Amino acid sequence: MSEIIKVGMADLKVCKSPNGVTTLGLGSCVGIAIRDPATKVGGLAHIMLPDSTVIRNNSNIPKFADTGIDALVKQVVAAGANRARLVAKIAGGAKMFAFSTNSEMMGVGDRNVEAVRRKLQQLKIPILASDTGKNYGRTVIFYPETGDFIIRSVGKSEYVI
Repeated sequence: MSEIIKVGMADLKVCKSPNGVTTLGLGSCVGIAIRDPATKVGGLAHIMLPDSTVIRNNSNIPKFADTGIDALVKQVVAAGANRARLVAKIAGGAKMFAFSTNSEMMGVGDRNVEAVRRKLQQLKIPILASDTGKNYGRTVIFYPETGDFIIRSVGKSEYVI
């Protein structure tokens, strides 16, 4: 019987088939699902901010795109994945507030998505699918066995990327 492992905010977890990983409430945050299709080892990171270098004395590695993705890759490989075969799917990065402002905090979803895409490109990990932006939150479930990344949002039909 498979288990669904919960990933909190600013957190990451790794699992092997047939288990899955889930995270709730991706608003401006981004969920990064990475897997090795051959070994069926994968993981999920729930990042909150794009760049760890702007916050001093912060030891929460999964909180940031630049450090969290590195940590996720390292843990997935340690669990048996082959680094050269890794692929990714991403979701989240919503603009949760509809009012117009030039505040940098209001664009955090866009900045998170941009930072995630840049980091994955730097690591040469292709993004196979994404569901980002828009103005609503998401809950996701990722199954490394199949690569299914299930997206759930209030008032919308569930779908798989």
